[in-house]
Amino acid sequence: MIATDQAGGAPQSRLLTALDWLTQISNLVGSLLILGLVALIASDVLGRNLFGAPISGVPEMVSLSIVAIVFLQAPQALKAGRMTRSDGVIDILHARFPSLAKGLETLFDLTGMAVMAVILYAHWPMMTRSWTRGDFVGAVGDFTAPTWPIKAMLALGCILLALQFGARILRRFLR
Repeated sequence: MIATDQAGGAPQSRLLTALDWLTQISNLVGSLLILGLVALIASDVLGRNLFGAPISGVPEMVSLSIVAIVFLQAPQALKAGRMTRSDGVIDILHARFPSLAKGLETLFDLTGMAVMAVILYAHWPMMTRSWTRGDFVGAVGDFTAPTWPIKAMLALGCILLALQFGARILRRFLR
């Protein structure tokens, strides 16, 4: 149960709900990118084999999109408990030493937040530089695509993942 304030509202609950909603939207965008890649690759293969005319830029779009998909879908994976990890030791600790397990889980989440903050800190100048310089991938005259949208999706994913790590801590201590 989420703690409520004296006025009877649940500000933590509303914030967590908003975060979960944004995380779902991010996950949906990642899923739509996957569908778009499937259609793009299938069209490229058909165009290449049936008409001898491949679609320009498919390798570039695939390589950029994979990074965006990972960062857009990771926050939902964490929230849903599907982030890859080994539960053997932590499950034993939860059974025998619940307070220690809770502390270790919190340490894991704080470490996750710190890692996302470091990635965002390192990535932010590259993203803003990509925007201001008009960086692109591809070959001029054949295919070009700006890199800033993918870099912005990576930044958004980092922010949402860090917030989901924080939400796990908040949910753990407000139960």
